[in-house]
Order: sequence, then C-alpha cells, then structure tokens
Amino acid sequence: MNFFDVVKKRHCYRAAFKDVPVAREDLCKIVQAGVDAPSGKNAQTTEFVIVDEPTLVRQIAKLHPANKAMQQAQAFVACVLDKNPEAIYEGFAFQVEDCAAAVENMLLAITAMGYASVWIDGWLRLEGRAATIGQILGLPDTKYVRILLPIGIPAEEYKSPAKKLFEQRAWFNRYGKA
Repeated sequence: MNFFDVVKKRHCYRAAFKDVPVAREDLCKIVQAGVDAPSGKNAQTTEFVIVDEPTLVRQIAKLHPANKAMQQAQAFVACVLDKNPEAIYEGFAFQVEDCAAAVENMLLAITAMGYASVWIDGWLRLEGRAATIGQILGLPDTKYVRILLPIGIPAEEYKSPAKKLFEQRAWFNRYGKA
C-alpha cells in the first residue's frame, strides 16, 4: 500500500478485534515508527511500554468495558511522558507535540501492516485511569501514560468517516480565500 493510501485508510477503529495475537516483531516495528518520529529540539521525550502479556492486556482491557477495541485488544502500546517536562526552547516543552507525532507514525504503521487501533487519550485523563495503568505498568512516580493504543486485527469492516473537502479546510496565501 502506498503512503497516501495508508493515510487515507487510517482511522480510529472502535470495533471488535479477532482473537489472534499481534506478533512481537510487528509490535517492535510499530513502536520503532514512533521512536523514529520527529521531536522538538530532538529531545525524544516520548517513551513506550509495549504490553503483550495476556494477563496484563486483560487487566488493562477491563478498565474500559464500553469500548470493544479496548476489550478485545491483543496488545497495547502506552506512550509515556514526564509529569514535569523540561523546557527545551525559550521556556517551552514540546513533549505533547512529540507524543502526538509518535502516535500518528505508529497509527500509520498499524494501518500499513493490516492492524487497527484507536487513539485513547481523553478517557485516560478521567477518574485516575492513566495513574491506574501507570501502576499496572510499573511507571515511576515522575511519569504518566498520555496515550494508549489498543492493537489487533480488525474483525469488522469499517468505513472511514467522511472528511471535509480540501477547499473547506485549506487555502493558498490567505485564510478562507479561493
């Protein structure tokens, strides 16, 4: 699949996964795509915990009973950040941006390899869920889980939602001008 086809096909998959493990070699390739993402001032602030041990996968899955992808995930990738990031440029830290770049690279790799995932973020920020998952994964107190990616082989066909037309979101030289 060429790059632009992968970009077009990538979507947030919230449906069921097949009961087929994700090969550790594939998980390493997926996370390598995240490691290879750009980062502000090359600080490389995002770290990753790959969860493929079935007991841990089930322990994390049960935390979100309403999400089929979480419930049936065969593996997870937890993106880990510092609670108190260091400012690296003019008083600014860029770890959230770094993490987002890494996650999108991984989501593209997941799609290219025939797997599916959904970007879990907001749900983690509520009711201490990120801290709970951090404890399960043995994170030090100085770190937290910012993004969680459940991964598996999709069991259902999924039609990507319609996107606005290019002309509705992009312009040359002046905002909103044809």
